[in-house]
Amino acid sequence: MGKRERYAPGTFCWVELATTDPAGATTFYGDLFGWQAEDVPIPEGGTYTMLRLDGDDVAALYAQDADQREQGVPPHWFHYVSVEDADAPAARARELGGTVVADAFDVGDSGRMAVVQDPTGAMLGLWQPGVHIGARRINDPGCLTWNELQTPDPDPAIAFYGGLFGWEAERVEQNGQLVYVTISNAGRANGGIMPMAELSAGVPPHWLAYFTVPSTDNAIVRVRDLGGDVLAGPLDVPTGRIAVVRDP
Repeated sequence: MGKRERYAPGTFCWVELATTDPAGATTFYGDLFGWQAEDVPIPEGGTYTMLRLDGDDVAALYAQDADQREQGVPPHWFHYVSVEDADAPAARARELGGTVVADAFDVGDSGRMAVVQDPTGAMLGLWQPGVHIGARRINDPGCLTWNELQTPDPDPAIAFYGGLFGWEAERVEQNGQLVYVTISNAGRANGGIMPMAELSAGVPPHWLAYFTVPSTDNAIVRVRDLGGDVLAGPLDVPTGRIAVVRDP
């Protein structure tokens, strides 16, 4: 079982979905992964829906705000990295050529967070845990298992995250071309970077969430049955069988 009580600093710990259709997304992912949902009121207004698997927090979703919609920001998964102190890395991000989108602030007693943008344009949350450490379960079916940056310019990203979190990058090349980068944090695999020659129109560099499933092929069938799309795959890779899908 992939139960977690804490995350080492620099480790991906949480993902949340910003969506234009919270009710539809709750139904889609609940059917696909077996998640149970609990709506939690946000003090400033709105609802934060906790997504659980057999009682364990695994992810969350919420309604995308009007400003993002007006700016044409598509629905997206947002990723968090655990840190000991959300204030210091935010300041460091500026020195490394990144942008601080949101300075550190408290999220009740759950924790403290900041939002940074790397030099290629991808955004990431910094999470200083309080009572909420992040996902209580990972890697099991229906749980987060991998975090992958998709960007057309991987080298500035490698330097930025190495300086920010101390991540080590292992470059994979074929015929002299960079095809993938594996990220390690304190000696443990922590995600990857996929060099993309180009991204779909309107899609900025971003982190992609992977969730474990018992069968990728069966999951693809279910995604289509539920009104979603398959964007890539299925594809066999050295560590498993993957596909990239899009919810309705």
